[in-house]
Formats: sequence, structure tokens, C-alpha cells
Amino acid sequence: MTKVTVESLPNYTHAQLLTAPGMSLVADEPAGQEGDDLGPTPYDLLTWSLGACTAMTLQMYARRRGYALEHVSVDVEHERIHAKDCAECEQPREGRIEVFRRHITVSGNLSDEERADLLRVAARCPVHKTLSNAPEILDTIDVAG
Repeated sequence: MTKVTVESLPNYTHAQLLTAPGMSLVADEPAGQEGDDLGPTPYDLLTWSLGACTAMTLQMYARRRGYALEHVSVDVEHERIHAKDCAECEQPREGRIEVFRRHITVSGNLSDEERADLLRVAARCPVHKTLSNAPEILDTIDVAG
């Protein structure tokens, strides 16, 4: 189980302190949107998570398979668009949808088959699977003090 804690920072409009065992960072909204721009936005964090998980998954898989993968770079873009405007979307939907566009660049002496295999494996990274499977979010609320 993964557990993180997010706490509001006093005297800031949106800034949040994010902590996990042994690490911390601040998330915020950009300065032009009633934020102080102290850190990445929640969508930046989500987009980074997809990119990081993709790169890690490809590196682990390539090592196991003995592929000559030297370097992985993953560019991920996120936008919210009308479903009717998504020509590449695989499933018909209505309303606005979240679209992540992932561009993977690899280097190393890889065959066309190995590159195709890595692209197939990218869709199996755990964060990709989580985003694709509409996870359940179970909430509780307590009063401090």
C-alpha cells in the first residue's frame, strides 16, 4: 500500500505540502491562477507519474529481455478536450475527456521488433493501467482536534 500525506500550507492560496516517507515537495497552482507558483500543479504531478512509470517500466523490461536500450525519454502532454474533437481516441465518448499524449524516445541498438515490443510494454506500466481502469476512490472525513 502506498500512503502519502497532503497538507495545506498556511498563508498560501493553494500551496500544499506533499510528504511520503523520506521525501517531500510542494504542489501549487500557477501564479496567474490565484496561486503562488511554488511547485508543480496536481496535473503536472499526474503527468510526470505517467512519464516516470513508463520510462522505469521500459528500462526494467529491456534489462530482463537483454535489449540494448541505452536511454529512454518520455514526453507526456495532458489536455482536457471535447470527446468529439478526439480523432485518435479508441472508444466513443461524450462530453469533455482527459487526453494524455505520450511520446517515447529511445536510444540504443534496437531492432524494429524490439522498439515495437517496448511500445507494447509501455501500455502495461502500472500508472497507465491505473489511469485506464477508472479506479475507485473511497473517501472519509474527520474533524481534527
